[in-house]
Amino acid sequence: MVQKPRFLDWYLKIATGSAIIGGGMEFFMIKTGFYDRVTVIEAEKRAWENSPEAQAMREALNPWRSKDAETGTTSIDQ
Repeated sequence: MVQKPRFLDWYLKIATGSAIIGGGMEFFMIKTGFYDRVTVIEAEKRAWENSPEAQAMREALNPWRSKDAETGTTSIDQ
C-alpha cells in the first residue's frame, strides 16, 4: 500500500502559483524594457567607477592612505 505524502496537493498549488506569478513578473519586465534600462545604468556606473574622477574621489576619501603607503597594505587587508 502506497501512502500519499501529506500536504502534497497544497505544495503543488503553492509551486504552481509561484511559477505563474514569477512568469508574469518576468513578462512584465521584458515588455517594459526593464532589462535594457538596467543594462544601460550598470554600464554607466562601471564607466564612472573606472574614470579618473572616481579614482581621485576614492583616494581623497580614504583616511588611511598615508598609513597604507607606509605599511604597504590596503585598508581592506586590515
